[in-house]
Amino acid sequence: MRILVFFDLPVTTEAARREYRRFRKFLIKNGFMMLQESVYCKLVQNAAAGDAITESVRKNKPSDGLVQLLKVTEKQYARMEFIVGERNCDVLDTDERLVIL
Repeated sequence: MRILVFFDLPVTTEAARREYRRFRKFLIKNGFMMLQESVYCKLVQNAAAGDAITESVRKNKPSDGLVQLLKVTEKQYARMEFIVGERNCDVLDTDERLVIL
């Protein structure tokens, strides 16, 4: 089973940024891996362990902002599709502007 944590926290004041950093460090310390900037994931053994992690996240959530949890099975997680944009290559592979020194 996987637990996905999605969060959107304010960072307008120094105190809010401190809370953001504290929450992010809490997730990393507890074994969550970053999937995207505000999306973290953790693998757990079973639903009981997932419930314990959920309660731990609930206790350590920041006072402001939005934190969401989603529990999915490993089979559901494995069916995740990765969709990426067009590959951008800045390397020029023509001799159009060849400079000989």
